[in-house]
This record gives sequence, C-alpha cells and structure tokens, in this order.
Amino acid sequence: MSGLTDGPVIRPRRLRGTPAMRRMVAEHRLHPAELILPAFVREGIDDPVPVTSMPGVVQHTRESLKKAAAEAVAAGVGGIMLYGVPEESKKDAVGTAGTDPDGILQVALRDVRAEVGDDLVVMSDVCLDETTDHGHCGVLDAQGRVDNDATLERYAEMAQVQADAGAHVLGPSGMMDGQIAVIREALDQIGREDVGVLAYTAKYASAFFGPFREAVGSSLKGDRKSYQQDPANFRESLRELELDLAEGADMVMVKPGLPYLDVLAAYAAEVTVPLAVYQVSGEYAMVEAAAEKGWIDRERAILESLTAFKRAGANMVLSYWAVEAAGWLRRDF
Repeated sequence: MSGLTDGPVIRPRRLRGTPAMRRMVAEHRLHPAELILPAFVREGIDDPVPVTSMPGVVQHTRESLKKAAAEAVAAGVGGIMLYGVPEESKKDAVGTAGTDPDGILQVALRDVRAEVGDDLVVMSDVCLDETTDHGHCGVLDAQGRVDNDATLERYAEMAQVQADAGAHVLGPSGMMDGQIAVIREALDQIGREDVGVLAYTAKYASAFFGPFREAVGSSLKGDRKSYQQDPANFRESLRELELDLAEGADMVMVKPGLPYLDVLAAYAAEVTVPLAVYQVSGEYAMVEAAAEKGWIDRERAILESLTAFKRAGANMVLSYWAVEAAGWLRRDF
C-alpha cells in the first residue's frame, strides 16, 4: 500500500493528455472576428505589387483591394485597416493627397464600403507619412521639426474626408499630442458622432517598422524618435493611455506587439474600452524569413504569436496573416 503514495499526487499533466482535453481547458481562444487585416492600396498601378520584405503581402490595386476585402469577410475577419500609397508626383510638404476627396485612400475607402458595406469594420490610417515628400507623420516647421499643432489641423481635415469616404473607424497613428481630442471634435462638427477612433496609444520608435516603409513607399529620411515613444519607457505609455481615454478614444492600441507584451498586459489591467495590438511588419517578416529557411514551423509560430496577444489581454489583433489565420482558426473550431 505504501507504493500508492510514491510520486507526485498533483499532476498538471492530466489536463494536457489529449487534444480534446487541451481544447476543453484552454484559457484563451482567438476568434477570426478579433482579427484585423492591414492592407495597402497604391495609386497608378495595373497589377498588385509584391512587398519584397514581406512575402505574401502586396500593394493592391483598387480592384484587388476590393477582392481582398471580400475574402476577409468570407473568412470571418472582423476588420480591415487601409493605407493609401499615392503617386510620387502627388506627395508634397503638407500631404495634400491625404485630404483630397479623390486621394487614393479616400477612393479606396469608398471602393471597399461599396464592396462589403457593413459586413467588415472598415478602418483608415490618419497620418501624413504616406503623402508627404519628407516622409514624416506631420508638417514641418522652419527648422525641419515636426510641428505638432500645425499637424493637428491637417489631421482634423483628414478625419473629416475619411469619414465622408466611408470609414467606420479612424486610426490616428502619428503620435501627436492632442490628436484624439482634435479628431473627435472634427468628426462631431460634421455630425459624424457615429465614426469611432482607434488610438495608437503606445506606438514605439521601433526597428520592427522597417518593412512597412517599403509597403507605403515612405520617403522618410532620418527617424521619428522625437514623436514616437522611446522603447526604454514604460510609465510614459501609461500617461499616453490616460490622455487618450480622457480625449475620447473609443479603442486603444499597442504597437508593435511581441516586444511590448508588458505594455499590452498593463493596458489590459487598466482599460474598459476595447484593446488592440498591431503585429507589425518586422514581426511578420521575421517569421516568414525563418519559415522559408525551414527553421520554424510557420503555422504554429503564427498561431502561437497571435495567442500570446490574446493571453496578454488584447481584444483585437492587427495582423498581415489575418485572413490566413482566420481559416486555420475556423478549421480548428
């Protein structure tokens, strides 16, 4: 009888023994509706253009973007975040294409809404980096610095034209002080209280944004360290969160994702609004490159990273794998 007490009495492995058991006791599950697809649409091209640093991602034509949006709906994806890439000749110091009703992003918003209606949450990027000839997220002053308050005036105009073009949600990504309040006021002034604002609350000056700059045809020289957050700082992100919520953000976001899970988890403990995380281009490129070399299992690595965001407290994940991952999740339900 003494042998009955040999070995551990408490054995957590009992709950890991079979796939059915693991499914039943899983603490977190990701759903396709929680995924948001970032997508790029480029002016003046006849066929989609591959983004070389992001295998599988393209700069869409207007027609291929509509098809991608329809595919996202069919996959059960929750939303799409649009970025417009104007022709080089249309870039200028103040990002005029960003407020032109016929600018590529506004045209694409109308295209996508006509294609999918309200079956997909259509989001748009409120930022000037794609449309300025200097590549910064705002207008520059006489010393070549980003002028915060002058940029806010441009964001207000952008918000209004994007709302008129059909965006359900606006995503101001420039990290200007006061941008949420200004955009909320601009929307309310034109009677668009129905349009939501997703705040890029913690957006760090990250090396992981590199491939994105190819995707949007960025003209940036230098860096954005004077307005994006320092990767060394954590408490600063809590201050940004407090400000964005006070200014009326409907949702908040952490960007990038995996390097900032601590920030994401801290936000999850604080907020009562939906919380998003952006799995950025560099995160995507690393997994794709390692998988291409045969060094990691691609599908497992993607799903593991997405699950990490869910475990840290995210309600929504922006990911370039959104449609593909949604298919896997639906398969495994």
